[in-house]
Amino acid sequence: MTQEDITTKNATIQPKDFASDQDVRWCPGCGDYSILKQTQTILAEIGIPRENIVFVSGIGCSSRFPYYLNTYGMHTIHGRAPAIATGIKLARPELSVWIITGDGDALSIGGNHLIHILRRNVNIPILLFNNEIYGLTKGQYSPTSKEGMVSKSTPYGSLDHPFNPVLLAMGAEATFVARTMDRDPAHLREILKAGHLHKGSAFIEIYQNCNVFNDGAFEIFTEKDTKPLYTLFLEEKQPLVFGKNREWGIRLDGYKPQIVSLQDSGFGLDDLWIHDSRDRYKAQILATFFDDPRKENALPRPFGIIYQSQRPCYEDLVYQQIENVKGKNTKSLKEIIFGTATWEVH
Repeated sequence: MTQEDITTKNATIQPKDFASDQDVRWCPGCGDYSILKQTQTILAEIGIPRENIVFVSGIGCSSRFPYYLNTYGMHTIHGRAPAIATGIKLARPELSVWIITGDGDALSIGGNHLIHILRRNVNIPILLFNNEIYGLTKGQYSPTSKEGMVSKSTPYGSLDHPFNPVLLAMGAEATFVARTMDRDPAHLREILKAGHLHKGSAFIEIYQNCNVFNDGAFEIFTEKDTKPLYTLFLEEKQPLVFGKNREWGIRLDGYKPQIVSLQDSGFGLDDLWIHDSRDRYKAQILATFFDDPRKENALPRPFGIIYQSQRPCYEDLVYQQIENVKGKNTKSLKEIIFGTATWEVH
């Protein structure tokens, strides 16, 4: 099914049909509202019946998500949503299973679970709401908090070097890696639909503003005046350009990215890096565009599909293995469990 197909299929279902009867209890102004709204919108467009959709979350503000959707859902254990979701996908591979998580849930308590679901390539979109803070527990620093950040648990400033979630996903060999933001609804919807269409684990980092405990963490990337200067929106097979008048470009000098002026440097569009989300080596370079934007010569932060590739999904391999083994193994379950390597301890 193509992206064009899903926008017209099942047009009778509206976004409001995916809203549950539960009161939404996020703080007024929280970025989670936008993510919920855009998710309900694309769910209506993709045309999968509500009874065939499952949202699984861990613990945190973001993980209240399943309550607010009129689909099946599970609010599970801190950091363990990938394990629960993998089980659901193995038992019912035909279901559309989604994971909702946050920077603390996925990168601290559930760090191991995240990297293993990515390397296994279970066919599940994973939405990581990154607000660089623990919001539900009232403002402790998280694995993505900036160095020096003063919080309730770091009164003299954080000494930790923050995770770059996109780079982590690349290291775990995820087959789909993207970044978007709560304050760009159109881009958020585009990436959510692309993640749904991907066959495999689709890792989507979403910059989400926590206006109570970490307000403005991403404002340089989201505000009208600064967004064009500090963001790089990736377009497939298009040169990397940015700026208020698209006056800046990025070229590769060997393996080193270099910002060049398109007005007075002598370089033109033909000299620039052309984005190819299927180029693993260039994607790894893009993932390292993680400079402090306020520092001199900082590279702009990339948004969009950074990397995508195809690899067999875990659940398909499991069912294939079951079929291959059927009728060939005459051993009993007890014999398989005990095996042939046993010892007697005296």
